[in-house]
Amino acid sequence: NLTKSILDPNFTTEGVENIQKFLHDLIGFYVIMEGIFFYAGFAMMLALKRQNKMVGIGQQFEYIMRDESLHLAFGCDVINTIKEENPDAWTESFQKEIVDLIAQSVELEKKYAYDACPEGVLGINAEQFSNYVEYIADRRLERIGLPRLYNTANPFEWMSQAADLNKEKNFFETRVTEYQSA
Repeated sequence: NLTKSILDPNFTTEGVENIQKFLHDLIGFYVIMEGIFFYAGFAMMLALKRQNKMVGIGQQFEYIMRDESLHLAFGCDVINTIKEENPDAWTESFQKEIVDLIAQSVELEKKYAYDACPEGVLGINAEQFSNYVEYIADRRLERIGLPRLYNTANPFEWMSQAADLNKEKNFFETRVTEYQSA
């Protein structure tokens, strides 16, 4: 379970072992779930949007991705602050445990990519999504002070633009202006 201690109402952060459990669960939630698991799905939807397929839902995924990017940044800042305040909890063996957990998560997400896109669709394929997952996993590892595992190039450079989306309009105040007539 990636978030067991966070959900336990009796959990405390007293002692090194509990701080490690807390860090484990924060990494499970922010880095793995929000920072890795969500991103292959974002890439799949936004790849379709780039090809003018499912544009409306693609725009909504851009907003969701922007939100998740903020969650990820906040989570990594919390994790890094706890590490700084509790250096005795960030042991070499604990770091290895975290790297192994992230590596296992990457393998699961790559399996998801092959399940979701086994034959490829519209010029995008599972191998690209798997490479993207490795690329973002390395970024997440670095963000919390751990070494890269994969050194994979980003197959979707355009995803950086989507993550850095800077829309100034309020979604609820916009009107649909692109209707197709028969």
